[in-house]
Amino acid sequence: MKTRRFANPSYVGDPQNTVGIFSEMEVDELFILDIGVAKENHAIDWPLLEGIATASFMPFGYGGGVTTTDDVARLHALGAEKVILNTAAFRDRTLVERVASRFGSQTVVVSVDVVGTGDAARVLVAGTETSTEPVEYARAMQECGAGELLLTSVDREGTFEGYDVDLVRRVTETVSIPVVANGGCANLDHVRAAVLAGASGAAAGSMVVFQGPNRAVLVNYPTRAELRATFA
Repeated sequence: MKTRRFANPSYVGDPQNTVGIFSEMEVDELFILDIGVAKENHAIDWPLLEGIATASFMPFGYGGGVTTTDDVARLHALGAEKVILNTAAFRDRTLVERVASRFGSQTVVVSVDVVGTGDAARVLVAGTETSTEPVEYARAMQECGAGELLLTSVDREGTFEGYDVDLVRRVTETVSIPVVANGGCANLDHVRAAVLAGASGAAAGSMVVFQGPNRAVLVNYPTRAELRATFA
């Protein structure tokens, strides 16, 4: 499923088949996010993840409903290289510390969902806007042991309007760990803008599953030549 501003999900195909296609396209890395877990209070779909893991021949990370170090251990056993923490990290920062201590900081990606822009930007948790300012929260997560941040502009997610490069710049100027920009990517110019703003990487969702103004489903991925040309 692919959303727009974390709402109005569109079906883009069987998850296992889609992951298999991305593997054949030699995608650099895949993040699988179940954004409904916290709001709907359902458990991790382990059978689904097992199927996805068998279809994936690329590094992948998973986020959604991860609340214990045992969850992380089970994800590692399935082949996940990274575990993405969001709601659980916000509610219990010691979880980040415990996962980093047991599995290493390189395992821990903290997902920072942001609504609003500039000084009005705030962290979104389980669909609810908090009073927490995202730049300081990013700093705190780094201090807890996060090895990477997935920084999502919820207002831009699925819109093709480009990343919030101001947010990316403010966060990357504050932390020293890698920051992956997310939300709004429509083309490789947007990717380049995010990287120039300080992002270590740029995540794309709608860009690689939709085609054209009517958002027709078409799984796609830039060629190596196109990616090289973007940063030439």
